[in-house]
Amino acid sequence: MFRRIRRRAKEPSEAQRQFAELHGRLRDHVPPGIGVPAPEPEPSEPAAVVDDFLPPELRVPSHNQVDGKMMPWKQPLVLDGEMAACTECGAYRDWLILSTRGQIWLRCQAGHQQLESRIDTAWYNRHSGPADATFATFEDCLRHLGH
Repeated sequence: MFRRIRRRAKEPSEAQRQFAELHGRLRDHVPPGIGVPAPEPEPSEPAAVVDDFLPPELRVPSHNQVDGKMMPWKQPLVLDGEMAACTECGAYRDWLILSTRGQIWLRCQAGHQQLESRIDTAWYNRHSGPADATFATFEDCLRHLGH
């Protein structure tokens, strides 16, 4: 039985034979357009310049136009296995996390601020959502976030 299977495998199948015939007929055929240089594009009139920028009231300031960003953090903040607490009043939740000039600051509900060296701007960017508003002053932003 195994010899018969091996013997059949030596002979090409019908599909293989048909493919070989087709390949032999098409060997010297070249599709039209192959080997011919592409035609030069026709010169056209320059496109009209259109102002496609958003209107000023819909534009969002870029990162170099803003002094900083802040986000609320209601739950306790655990960093390196320790819970962050305010150095002045001991508050450990309801933070505002401020990112400015490559530094991260924590602000408690009482208004005390402290530099947090265990957080970097990459951490801030991972955990912050999209900005819902921009403000001209720090105090306006604090009022918006309820501090």
